[in-house]
Amino acid sequence: MLFGTSLLAIVGTGEQRAMSPRRLCLFNTKTRQSKRDLNFKTSILAVRLNMKRLVVVLQDRTFVYDLNSTTILEEIETVPNTKGVCAFAPNSEECYLALPASTSKGSALVYKTSQPELICQSHSFQRGTYPSTIYSLAFSPSVDLPDVLVATSSSGSLHLFFLDAARNGRRQANTLLSSVIPGSVTDALDPANHHVIHNVVPADIKSCLAVQSVENSQNSSKLPALKTVIYIVTQDGYFREYVISTTKSNESSWLLEREFNFLDAGLSGLKHNEQHTD
Repeated sequence: MLFGTSLLAIVGTGEQRAMSPRRLCLFNTKTRQSKRDLNFKTSILAVRLNMKRLVVVLQDRTFVYDLNSTTILEEIETVPNTKGVCAFAPNSEECYLALPASTSKGSALVYKTSQPELICQSHSFQRGTYPSTIYSLAFSPSVDLPDVLVATSSSGSLHLFFLDAARNGRRQANTLLSSVIPGSVTDALDPANHHVIHNVVPADIKSCLAVQSVENSQNSSKLPALKTVIYIVTQDGYFREYVISTTKSNESSWLLEREFNFLDAGLSGLKHNEQHTD
């Protein structure tokens, strides 16, 4: 669904043409009519939308469409992406898109799809030095605060990257984290811009995450901090809500705010306020 609108992107799983995994239907639930059908040569692995763009991920390429006209704007060749891993920013102004950059190095490419030429200079992010499968990527929905890219992987860790705080390429002065946010996202491997939380989920358990919010706040030490709220759903049925606080001095702490199992009808696994500090 496109946010809270009546527009749905539907992909089938059957052999019939109407339910083909190679067919994308944009369906309006109010009019009960199909806005547009898009057909592809191979199975669709992921679909992402915001108010301006539609992104369709196949195994070896990704298509970017103008959502209103459903005109194709770009076809991006990618490394084999059998899990359809991608992240698409809900912010329509920049329209950041992240895709896997390698099948072995654990890195991602970031594109900006808002410009007519669609793709800006791509940037590479590396989550670690040992092999691991990235299960999920997500951008923050922030507008005035630094953009955040988060990832979960088969290692069970959560990685948080701060992107360029100044969208026009200039460093923002006198703002929270201005001393640690780089002038270019190519500096993302700097420890000041890359934070890791270990054992967020059990190793090798598939997960899907979303950044619920990013906002200014104060941590337990009453210091100014950037608070990032992240939702994670895992294949074994658990929902977890993490709150990560990062101070101007690059100290980070995290809080497991909520945890429960969808498979437990009584939600007896509900937990609160497990806090850790790095």
